[in-house]
Amino acid sequence: MKERPIIAVTGSAGKSTTKEMIASILKNKWTIYKSKANLNHYRSTQKHIQNIKQWHQGVVLEFGMGSKGSIAKHCKIIKPTIGVVTNVGSAHAGYFRGKVRGIAKEKSNLIKGMKQDGLLFLNADDPNSRLLDLTGFKGKVVKIGCRKKADYFASNIQYADKGMTFDVNINGKKYSFFIPVFGSHHVLNALFAIAVTHQLGCNTEEIKKGLKNTLKMKRRLKLLHLKNKVKVIDDTYSSNPQAAIAAIRVLQNISSQKRIAILGSMFSLGSYSVHGHKKVGKYIAKKKIDLLYTLGSQGKLIGEGAISAGFPKENVKHFDTKERLHEELKKTLEPNSTILIKGSNKMKMHRTVRFLRRML
Repeated sequence: MKERPIIAVTGSAGKSTTKEMIASILKNKWTIYKSKANLNHYRSTQKHIQNIKQWHQGVVLEFGMGSKGSIAKHCKIIKPTIGVVTNVGSAHAGYFRGKVRGIAKEKSNLIKGMKQDGLLFLNADDPNSRLLDLTGFKGKVVKIGCRKKADYFASNIQYADKGMTFDVNINGKKYSFFIPVFGSHHVLNALFAIAVTHQLGCNTEEIKKGLKNTLKMKRRLKLLHLKNKVKVIDDTYSSNPQAAIAAIRVLQNISSQKRIAILGSMFSLGSYSVHGHKKVGKYIAKKKIDLLYTLGSQGKLIGEGAISAGFPKENVKHFDTKERLHEELKKTLEPNSTILIKGSNKMKMHRTVRFLRRML
């Protein structure tokens, strides 16, 4: 290792999970420093300087975007040698007049602010990632994907008992991997971790062990088994249209019986808010979801989008308060139901998860 790798992960979704996966693999090989939880504001990056020591052989950080100029500030404080952009989506679109191009421009500041002959990892499946500006970058670009041609490509993706299994070709040989979290979108996060750590010299056994032992993030697609064979998918930490659609996909895949989606308002979408909420509703209309409950003034738009796309009106109910939602669940919840609960953190939808745990 010629120089200590400083890995910075940014993106509209999957930052924390990707960072945790990379760190979990690298700690099998090195003494590493990683940013805690989702502390990804540039002020947190300022604090990392005091905490990173000479003996740390690798550094894994999460660079959050927030408002304009945030990514550039991160890079001025700590210059990455390796950059990861998980995707370019609608999260924080409110800071950029709802325009994805503005988000891509901001994410491009990681590419401009990192070491210009370093390693850059991009998502081949994400069409918006093509908007990233690579002008002047002279390093190696590595792509991951499940659908489009990529340097690290996942195939045979399956839902397993407690997570996902998938295959990846590495140096001409096929290897099978397992991650302890549901969702094909998390396979993409794992592919980033595989690609980064393999490029840094980790072997497949080290990678497999690290992925299997990845720290599970709180309130992120956590599956709870309650009484009467009721399952709850707790995905209440945050939400944006892209993440909500991914969670709905998980709901459909892990349940073959009654499926209920409880979805709250998604914030920081700006002028994209109406379209983003209705987009989630239209996606639900295409899936085998039995009941849709919405919460919050913007959450109501999800139901409107679903109904406009053909979802049965009688199967959509909107609630202004959690108390009314909880009363409805008391009356109507049936055994063998699987319930997805998701919304922006400010919606405090973890209280609905807590209510169900007490009720059942």
